[in-house]
Amino acid sequence: MAYTLFTANRNYSSWSLRPWLLMRGLGIAFEDRLVPFAGPDNSAKFRSFAPNGKVPCLHDGDIVVWDSLAIVEYLAERHPGVWPADTAARAWARSAAAEMHSGFSPLRNICPMSVGVRADLIAIPPALQADIERIGELFAQGLDRFGGPWLAGAEFSAVDAFFAPVAFRVRSFGLDIGDKGRAWVGRILSHPAMVDWEAAALAETWRDPAHEDEIAAVAAVTADYRAAP
Repeated sequence: MAYTLFTANRNYSSWSLRPWLLMRGLGIAFEDRLVPFAGPDNSAKFRSFAPNGKVPCLHDGDIVVWDSLAIVEYLAERHPGVWPADTAARAWARSAAAEMHSGFSPLRNICPMSVGVRADLIAIPPALQADIERIGELFAQGLDRFGGPWLAGAEFSAVDAFFAPVAFRVRSFGLDIGDKGRAWVGRILSHPAMVDWEAAALAETWRDPAHEDEIAAVAAVTADYRAAP
């Protein structure tokens, strides 16, 4: 197997983080090809390696797999540990990951991932509050039902990788997801692969105005730990 995973900026690219973290966390070897964002629409550039013009995209020889959920399922057919072995935990993990993949639009739009930034939200609209409460509910449910310390049991799996960008958002914007949710956030942020991702994000010196403007529109930045541009 000779996987190549195409990703984008460590500071911003929440979708890239998911399969990258999963593969690193499970020890699945791959070549990482980072292609930076260059504006609000990167589809023309990204179409050179991804049919949908987006990141992430996985190449396995002549096979091309795009979309983070499809990549995870492709890997699950080839590697153990992507999903929990227990049937109930696996069903819950798949459902929670799919909910993250298709939902939580207010959280994504109002609290964009920016690893090195800390900010105070100007307001928390009801739709965002509902997302925050649902995240806390999901985390507590998984941890209580399957015993932790990971969301679906004793082992790190794809559902943890899918919610990993939420951990950066929780920290950046000070979101209250409850005590159990905060415990998981602390655990995932200390995962060695997450530590590596964060270090790379903080070392990045380029800025993408479209992503920077997203935060400026909804929050007051109180700290920025990234290297100077």
